Amino acid sequence: MPEIAVKLDEVSKRFGHILAVDRLSLEIFRGEVFGLLGPNGAGKTTTVRMICGLLRPTSGHITVLGYKMPDEALRARKHIGLLPQESDVYEMLTGRENLEYFGRLYGLEGEELARRVEEALRLVGLSKRADDRAGEYSGGMKRRLMVARAIVHDPELVILDEPTMGLDVFAVRRIRRLIRRLAEGGRTVILTTNDLEDAERTCDRVAIIDKGRLVALGTIKELEERFQEKGLEDVFLKLVEG
Repeated sequence: MPEIAVKLDEVSKRFGHILAVDRLSLEIFRGEVFGLLGPNGAGKTTTVRMICGLLRPTSGHITVLGYKMPDEALRARKHIGLLPQESDVYEMLTGRENLEYFGRLYGLEGEELARRVEEALRLVGLSKRADDRAGEYSGGMKRRLMVARAIVHDPELVILDEPTMGLDVFAVRRIRRLIRRLAEGGRTVILTTNDLEDAERTCDRVAIIDKGRLVALGTIKELEERFQEKGLEDVFLKLVEG
């Protein structure tokens, strides 16, 4: 059996009277690209924030890379790279300086820091603009810088929350190739997205959630056969629109 990187066991999260995640159980394997799909408000971002230890579940248990979350979150986070939905780059710093700053937070220094920064910039296609202030970047370039920030410390688990949001078609293709390259290098990637083409082109397995509940789980081929539909879009619409 594949080694489990992330396990959620009957996890729920409630905000007041709103049940954002409802008894969600998942096993995500090391080295796979796992897609977390669902309409806006389905609970995707809440789920990844709990996986990162940024939110405490109301009930249930989460284990990430052998760490119990959120109690062992500080130990686990050095092995996790997170791309949040919101772009929050330091606009007065250059792209390179942004990455150097976050690299140092993860304990990188000297030649290793310089090498990892250069590699991250190259992978997201920002090498030529590395020494420009991030405030001069377009929205899409800021998004790519955020992706670089998520991988600069070479994490075991990479969580990308809507990674291609706001990107042009060429940047989207670059990020999709990067996702597959991360998995081929042994990284585990969790991808949350509303872009079903992203999921079809990059994911080994997907989970579809709606109103905080898991409604389908498997490879795209398995879901097509199970729900007698051709293409992930048709499966998705059948499940979330009844």
